[in-house]
Amino acid sequence: MSVEDGGVPGLGHPRQARWTLMLLLSTAMYGAHAPLLALCHVDGRVPFRPSSAILLTELTKLLLCAFSLLVGWQAWPQQTPPWRQAAPFALSALLYGASNNLVIYLQRYMDPSTYQVLSNLKIGSTALFYCLCLRHRLSARQGLALLLLMAAGACYAAGGLQDPGNTLPGPPSAAAAGPMPLHISPLGLLLLILYCLISGLSSVYTELLMKRQRLPLALQNLFLYTFGVLLNLGLHAGGGPGPGLLEGFSGWAALVVLSQALNGLLMSAVMKHGSSITRLFVVSCSLVVNAVLSAALLQLQLTAAFFLATLLIGLAVRLYYGSR
Repeated sequence: MSVEDGGVPGLGHPRQARWTLMLLLSTAMYGAHAPLLALCHVDGRVPFRPSSAILLTELTKLLLCAFSLLVGWQAWPQQTPPWRQAAPFALSALLYGASNNLVIYLQRYMDPSTYQVLSNLKIGSTALFYCLCLRHRLSARQGLALLLLMAAGACYAAGGLQDPGNTLPGPPSAAAAGPMPLHISPLGLLLLILYCLISGLSSVYTELLMKRQRLPLALQNLFLYTFGVLLNLGLHAGGGPGPGLLEGFSGWAALVVLSQALNGLLMSAVMKHGSSITRLFVVSCSLVVNAVLSAALLQLQLTAAFFLATLLIGLAVRLYYGSR
């Protein structure tokens, strides 16, 4: 299967080897995000505003894209590109911004465990938009693979890690805060469905946009992250009183921002040369990295649910990308 069809290339050529290395790096960065964020905690909480981290991440991406164009890592188009080609990326930035902010509001209408389990429905919504917008047909085997990915994510979220100090089910962070009954309000369910649809649409729309435009990836990223910075700057400024932009930041926080910025650039390459489905597999495989790092750095215990989730992910990869 080709890269463009969402396949994972073999290791027979240097370019294919670089592609595989890129996917492995992205998987590692996704998996390291939550443990690194946990290392930022002071007195059990994140000492900086989440909007600050998002804004700085978008700004870092923008600066890296501009730098790569200035030093010639990616060639500038011979003819000045029509700046109207930048306009469609405003919708991408808006969709990503809406998705990121919905995650915050969803916590008001459901418990963390319910959110972690049900948010895996975005795998299905991404596959749906992938078929509708890009006119790709998934075989029954590939559809089953994506169902296994959803099951793996739900299984891991329901109890893949456990704090040795308590026996409560669900994510360790939720358990540490005390028992919270599973619940979701009708409005929460509607918002969750909206979140999954926006998440899937943002991924597929960005992929479609990047593949249709014959522009260097760095220039497309420059468009996307310019709108991203402007949007998140407005959200940060309108977020009310709180810590300053850099207040509460530590070395760990800076590492979180840098890793997320680099991972965002890697994912844009996946969108342009791979597919949104490839991204789903990267995110799912990162659960394994997340669990191992959480066990090593945060002294959390791996449970049977983690090993079942790992098995399901392996089966999904084999079904989707294996020889037919």
